[in-house]
Amino acid sequence: MAAPASGTPYAIAYGAYTAEIASVGASLRTLRHDGRDLVLGFDVDEVRPGFRGTTLAPWPNRIVDGVYTFAGERYETPRTDGGGRANALHGLASWLDYDVVAQDAASVTLAAVIVPQTGYPWRIRVETTYALADDGLTQSVTLTNESADAAPVGTGPHPYLVAGPAPLDEWEFELPAAQVLEIAGEQMVPVGPRAVTDEADRFDRRARRALGDVQIDHAFTGLERDGDEVATVRVLDPSGVGVQMTWGPECPWVQVYTGDLPGGASTPGNRAGIAVEPMTCGPDAFNAATYAYDTGLRVLEPGAALTASWRIGAI
Repeated sequence: MAAPASGTPYAIAYGAYTAEIASVGASLRTLRHDGRDLVLGFDVDEVRPGFRGTTLAPWPNRIVDGVYTFAGERYETPRTDGGGRANALHGLASWLDYDVVAQDAASVTLAAVIVPQTGYPWRIRVETTYALADDGLTQSVTLTNESADAAPVGTGPHPYLVAGPAPLDEWEFELPAAQVLEIAGEQMVPVGPRAVTDEADRFDRRARRALGDVQIDHAFTGLERDGDEVATVRVLDPSGVGVQMTWGPECPWVQVYTGDLPGGASTPGNRAGIAVEPMTCGPDAFNAATYAYDTGLRVLEPGAALTASWRIGAI
């Protein structure tokens, strides 16, 4: 029997939570609490829409123009930005078919290897575990450098959170970020972080309030955290239900995207969920030497690993 278009499905459950992971891209296909969707999903026999729910590696976000310089060498990667921009978007692992490493009733671990290729000549093992518990779904990702040379890396997820049945414009959104990354031009070239108060109506979401009709596709940093160094984003529906996402200091950046698609309201999936993408590094981090601020780029020596995790739970 042929595998579904989204790859082999892995179903897990714990208490009121259920989730299904698709092997292509180690993608979060569904997550529900008491039958209520917490993320924007897709059908098991559907080619995953864009990067919805996928695991991002060996970089999250974009490499501007698909070109970067590392250790004095210039590299050019495939340009994969479906938005019409000539950028390399979200790494090289989103269309890999992951193998299962371990599974039980409430968790599954998948792994794949990014092989050396044009534009990225390093071998990186990507291993990710999805685990359900009382507080929701935790995903952890470990990138291991299996090459003979140091490699630039980054990771993150790409879920679209769903607060409830009301339209996205009516959802209340809370984002504990003091800075937003200013970008320039169609290529969304990073300029540098600036205070969210410079354009407060759009970007200052430290106090929860309705999204309204604002369009956001920006990276944020300067995250406010609790005593355990955890940052929390909350999205609430007018009915009182909602969803929250938390992560630790290994992700100093988060991309937020209100899901505005070409064609607007007439396009299926337009503003159907809000993407919240904690990231170990900022946009275009592989060009870190170009910028005067800390992009968060991580460099792994041979045999070294980077691990990051995040959690999605019901409100």
